[in-house]
Amino acid sequence: MLMLHKLRSLNVQCLLRNVSTSKQLRSEELVVHRDGHENNPKTPFEFSEANLNRLCAIIQNYPEGAQRSALGAALDLVQRQFGWIPISAMHKVAEILSIPRMRVYEFATFYSMCKRRNRGKFNVKVCVTTPCMIRGSDVILQAVEVATKCKTGGLSEDGTFGVDIVQCQGACANAPVMVVDDDYYEDLTLDNVYEIINALKAGCIPPQGPQSGRFCAEPCCGQASLLEPPPAPGFKLQPALVK
Repeated sequence: MLMLHKLRSLNVQCLLRNVSTSKQLRSEELVVHRDGHENNPKTPFEFSEANLNRLCAIIQNYPEGAQRSALGAALDLVQRQFGWIPISAMHKVAEILSIPRMRVYEFATFYSMCKRRNRGKFNVKVCVTTPCMIRGSDVILQAVEVATKCKTGGLSEDGTFGVDIVQCQGACANAPVMVVDDDYYEDLTLDNVYEIINALKAGCIPPQGPQSGRFCAEPCCGQASLLEPPPAPGFKLQPALVK
């Protein structure tokens, strides 16, 4: 009872730890398909002659019966031609590769690079996994939403921007990272976000890569290793092995 009385007299707030939490988002992407006005089996799609020739050349790289290996390349060609991948295009790919449609559905729903709905002229993807989260991806995402006037998972009113979150863009040493279509923008600050989005609105192509001025993923403090020329061949080789 005495211990309970002492605990009651303490400020309970001092016993609680502050917990940092990321913005809670529900998935905006269905794994299953639902026919819609823009996306249904009757949505018109045919490969252009140039892309069909490219796909045929890619298929020739694989032995007979292994056409499925060209699936990723085929869907990439669809997306570059159409802007995204409607289900009618998936059926066309399955037909060309002679594989079940389910194999195409599996690929398209697994990889986040496959856009199964219209994501605007510029698809802005903000990485929110651990390294980027530690480096402030939450505020970067908020800045992207303000600059594009588009909520995560949606499209801007003019259809120019579509904003999404992704898990790891493979550039953890340059966090926080934002990707616009194929271009990586790294070492971001809030000012960088507005500059990049405004440049895209103006029809310009912002310089990609680290925005901090460093080259690729070199140390922020400058080069710290490999400062001398490499040793010559035979360095520290046992004399008995020298001929």
